[in-house]
Amino acid sequence: MVVWCRKAEKEATGSATQPCGRAGKGGRPHHRAWDQRDAQTQGSGQRGPDCPRMMTLRALGVLLLSLLLLWASGMENSRSQTEKPRNVCLGSINEGQYESFHLGSTAECFTKCTQSGNEPCNLENLQRYWLDFEYHLVKSHSNTVNMSFLKAAVQNVSTSISEDLFFSLTSSQVPGQVTEDEHAYPDRVRLPRSLFESLQSNRSEVLLAITILDVGPGNLFKGPQLSRKDGSHVLNNRLVGLSLGSIPVSRLAEPLEITFSHQHLPPNMALNCVFWDATKGDWSSTGCSTELRAKRTVCRCDHLTFFALLLKPILDQDTVKSLIRISQAGCGASMIFLAFTIVLYAALRFYRLRFKSEDAPKIHVALSVSLFLLNLTFFVNVGQGPEPRDAACRARGGIFHYFLLCTFTWMGLEAFHLYLLVIKVFNTYFGHYFLKLSLVGWGLPALIVFGTGSAGSYGRYAIRDQRNVTTLELCWFREKTADSALYTTVHGYFLVTFLFSAVVLGLVAWKIFTLPRATTGREQGPSWKGFLTVLGLSSLVGVTWWLAILTPLGLSTIYVFSLFNSLQGVFIFCWFATLYFPSRSAVTSSSGTGRADQVHTTSHE
Repeated sequence: MVVWCRKAEKEATGSATQPCGRAGKGGRPHHRAWDQRDAQTQGSGQRGPDCPRMMTLRALGVLLLSLLLLWASGMENSRSQTEKPRNVCLGSINEGQYESFHLGSTAECFTKCTQSGNEPCNLENLQRYWLDFEYHLVKSHSNTVNMSFLKAAVQNVSTSISEDLFFSLTSSQVPGQVTEDEHAYPDRVRLPRSLFESLQSNRSEVLLAITILDVGPGNLFKGPQLSRKDGSHVLNNRLVGLSLGSIPVSRLAEPLEITFSHQHLPPNMALNCVFWDATKGDWSSTGCSTELRAKRTVCRCDHLTFFALLLKPILDQDTVKSLIRISQAGCGASMIFLAFTIVLYAALRFYRLRFKSEDAPKIHVALSVSLFLLNLTFFVNVGQGPEPRDAACRARGGIFHYFLLCTFTWMGLEAFHLYLLVIKVFNTYFGHYFLKLSLVGWGLPALIVFGTGSAGSYGRYAIRDQRNVTTLELCWFREKTADSALYTTVHGYFLVTFLFSAVVLGLVAWKIFTLPRATTGREQGPSWKGFLTVLGLSSLVGVTWWLAILTPLGLSTIYVFSLFNSLQGVFIFCWFATLYFPSRSAVTSSSGTGRADQVHTTSHE
């Protein structure tokens, strides 16, 4: 373009040095020839003589601008290749920095670091960042930190204090020293004075840092225990930290107490006091104990660190499936042996005429029948297949409730029969004795079930975890009436029979083990026979059901209860066969119950 313009200029002026443009003030002279040439140039569409300089300057400007843009783009690309992305959730950018800005940006990782994995996170670095925060508080002599997710305070405490210290742990307020009134401050921590007295030899004062940290619903401070999809989580996502800075505190003679307030828990959830074990990267309960109360839980621990209250389901779906398999296998075996017991009783009635008039085997068989039907309804209820209609489900719930109460009642009647035979002994004649027992054993549960059904208490009952996932659904009591009807007609009824049976069995065991020693002129038999006798009687009065009282202690006791309770029918058959199959002399020598049965039978005759 520049060459073309120069060529045009030479043709127009005849000389490369001829000045361009028209004459003006201080310019070139005006000639008519120039006007003609300019008119021809304008008429032909060609550029004038000023064009070369203008095009040259413009081209140089565009070229210079392009070079600048290319240089800036190259610098940006090289910078993006050499610099690492500034991701706070990797835990290294804000390491050791605890200004409000850094705390806030790091706290955003509580929600970013979730199980979806959209944001790259280094959980170990982030957890270490918050664990070191208390050391920073003590080292920097900070007073308070008041942010939406973090409340912290540092207090100077004398090691020669004369009483325990109490601090509030309300999530909406900065921790502060309070009085001992637990009603005014339901969330609090008690630090025993012995903790500070143990430090008197080294220092007169210490700095105490108290932190309340909301870790949110993400993956931070979850660990392997809470990574399972069973609804386990930290209660209210709240951690409580206690620290004396670089002073290690462990194995306290008197533990500290942290009280967490909460609402009533779901029936399938359990609370456990834990602390964060940084060496394992998980929660641990070593050195901590849990005391459950109505609307609060007290944690007692022998060291200082970050504490929390774990809420975990007692029965998750995998556990429920395992327990159902164990119960079905045990109930199936019990039903087989209970059927053997009924057939054996029928055979003995046919071959032994005196057996028809004895009441003890009739009571055993009545218990066997009620337990057999209870196991049968359990199979139908648990393996019900397609979801039944509401009316059918209410009927199933009522039938299951009825045979459960019949089983409890006949176990109580077994204990009552033992009381008459072994404890009272004399004046034990009752007209139509077994008929009266049958009216109680089958009639009383019917009245209770009729009243409960009239109140509309039966229906679908579901056990759910904290994520509202159903782990087990039965035709039982409706969920809205479970708290009243269930605890009254099942738990209360069982408690009455349990207390009565326990007292009677204790008295019978005492007589079995002490009576031979008090009898003179009689050789004392081996102690294992008395032990087996008590063990056999235990199956009749329902000792296997007593294990239900221990189920709140943990999952292992639930497995033990499910196993032994489902095998009650097997134990009853073994006792029945041992009692009535051997020779009469063997029975008499091995069981006081056999002798008592004979005395009782004679009284009826």
